[in-house]
Amino acid sequence: MPAEIHTQGPAISEKTLLVWNGRLKMRVKVAGNGAPLLYLHPSAGLAWDPFLSYLAQRYTVYAPEFPGTSAGDPYAIHAIHNLSDVVLVYEELVRSLGLHDPVIVGQSFGGMLAAELAATFPDLFSRVILLDPIGLWREDLPIIDWISAPAERLPRLLFKDPASRAAQSLLALPEDANIAASAIAARVWAFGCTGKFAWPIPERGLRTRLHRLKAPVLLVWGRDDAIVPVRYTEEWQKEVADITVVVIDDCGHIPQVEKLNETITAVDEFLTFVEES
Repeated sequence: MPAEIHTQGPAISEKTLLVWNGRLKMRVKVAGNGAPLLYLHPSAGLAWDPFLSYLAQRYTVYAPEFPGTSAGDPYAIHAIHNLSDVVLVYEELVRSLGLHDPVIVGQSFGGMLAAELAATFPDLFSRVILLDPIGLWREDLPIIDWISAPAERLPRLLFKDPASRAAQSLLALPEDANIAASAIAARVWAFGCTGKFAWPIPERGLRTRLHRLKAPVLLVWGRDDAIVPVRYTEEWQKEVADITVVVIDDCGHIPQVEKLNETITAVDEFLTFVEES
């Protein structure tokens, strides 16, 4: 059973680092104590949720904001043009932060990026945790385009039960109409920034690189994921030698929100087993 999640969230600080020969300013949220853990957020941008607060009880969590998604710096996305450059930017960031053998966790788009980073630099991470990652493609298992999906359809794509308290908490907009409009615009822009490297088809040759992964991998998937079908777990298992797969029932595309306790249990068991083996 996972440890109890503290009701009061951790103190979160922010680091700003120049990378990419000084052309790019990366903002990183930092919280917790312990060994380093790098968290790569999904397409909609970084949201500090109870899952990250839980991880911060055991690790020092470093959560960078993808270029272009940081408030006040939307045009940072124009400094990078190719997925290979994104991977190099994040490797520079890890080195600039001075992280030694961090765990890397990525969700959806962040999962794809985490896998690309760990495949390109096999010795960079001690463990890899992927939550419903994109990055692979099968013609008979099309991935739904969540970026251009109508707003009213998005909750059903993201969650098995969009009416659940956890889903409603993530989807809730500020009561102030102006702030809400700004939040919606920021999400749309974040989709565009990350979508630049994921569409029209979210497959950039990752399959041919996955064999390079050296660190143990945990793959967590919602059985009812409406965006990336759960059968993609079969494709990851074909390509990655050291992989543990956990499928969570009654769960959509964001397991760490919709099924927090089950996700934490899977992560804890994986990390404990790897540490003890």
